[in-house]
Amino acid sequence: MTQTPVDTVRLPRGGLLAFAGGSIGMGVWITVPGLLLLYFLTDVLAVAPLVAGFALLIPKVADVVLHPFVGHFSDAQRARRGHRLSLMLAACFLPVAFAALFAVPGGLHGSSAAVWVAAVFVLGNLLFAAYQVPYLATPADLAIGYHERTRLMSFRMVVLTVGILLSGVLAPALAGGDDPTRTGYVVMGAVLAAAMLAAMLVGINGVRRLGAVAGLPANPAPPPLRGVRVLLGSLRDPQYRPLVTAYLLTGTATHLVLAAAPYYATYELGRSGLTTVLIAAFLAPALLATPVWLAVARRIGKQRGLLLAQAVFAAGCLVVALGHRVPLGLLIAVVAVLGVAFAALQLLYFAMLPDVVAASAGRDIADAGSYTGVWTAADSAGGAIGPYLYAACLAIGGFVGSSGDDVRQSASALDAVRYGFGLVPAVLLVAALLIQRRYTLDRTRA
Repeated sequence: MTQTPVDTVRLPRGGLLAFAGGSIGMGVWITVPGLLLLYFLTDVLAVAPLVAGFALLIPKVADVVLHPFVGHFSDAQRARRGHRLSLMLAACFLPVAFAALFAVPGGLHGSSAAVWVAAVFVLGNLLFAAYQVPYLATPADLAIGYHERTRLMSFRMVVLTVGILLSGVLAPALAGGDDPTRTGYVVMGAVLAAAMLAAMLVGINGVRRLGAVAGLPANPAPPPLRGVRVLLGSLRDPQYRPLVTAYLLTGTATHLVLAAAPYYATYELGRSGLTTVLIAAFLAPALLATPVWLAVARRIGKQRGLLLAQAVFAAGCLVVALGHRVPLGLLIAVVAVLGVAFAALQLLYFAMLPDVVAASAGRDIADAGSYTGVWTAADSAGGAIGPYLYAACLAIGGFVGSSGDDVRQSASALDAVRYGFGLVPAVLLVAALLIQRRYTLDRTRA
């Protein structure tokens, strides 16, 4: 790679840690609704699986529409004020929406409870976008090079994994463990909301510190909104299209796995308490694997590392689809391998995004917010499609929702629990791998 001045810039560790700290709050929002909300709806609030799936799908569909607008607004704010911090500060009401998501009024059950959850989810996702879009635009707003962008995102990935791991382990325990209750979910929502707020404020401080060290000058304002073409201009980028499409498929698979974990633990492995074990086995290896993937990316490039991780994840899902036929210890070990691959999927996708923005021929860097707006829209779409696909699998299998009472599920419903958890994510990852191969920017190390 040809050496340029930005390739010599090295960001301070303190700023990196503060920036990464914001990911703890984002990790809570990413993980807990994806992990528990579908189960909360079907097995605590007695919502039918398809209705529950729609309740989670509709807010995400709204996100797909709204996130590009947030990205455009973020670019306009930076052009006007030189930063994106005001939008992030406004987003700090997100923890209130998180708490309300699980504080469903006692008189609501079934479809009425689903309406409450869907409405609060729409509001929460909009606030999440107001934080996440400018947050992810930060690497593209900095005068740093190819490897430093990967280093920056590796800090984020490690701290994000801590947030995902802690919330993924604590949330089921706070909700009641093997016997979750409505009250338990309310307590869980309040406790994690407080932690989320603190982390978000730390992240805002980190963005400010990094901008002071290596921030690029503010660019001219983006074109005025005169149609969808301006909002979706990033999709005309031939490198961005395969990257964001593969990310959508991968995100769909990983969100499906999170949503399916409580069902898999309860109905396939026979103990709902194993949800925590599965989540820990999936997320904990990422803490150790992220530095390894950083070294792999430096040696063979981000693209090859990403393709390798996609292949490993798909293969692991096929083993998980065997369910109780595999000894429990081996099954948990396979889930840990999935976690190692998941670390690369998180790190490398997000490290490649600012590479695309920086290398966009004929484009102004002010488009960073528009790129991340579409990116987070794809993330939201994956977060909706994944649980909905799994809910559809359950419905096809004849799964019966409940409100805490023991319900005997049919053999076909149990097959749907297992195959939805294993085979569907494997297919999605294979499709993502084939599309990702069209990405060629990494060959030039932009």
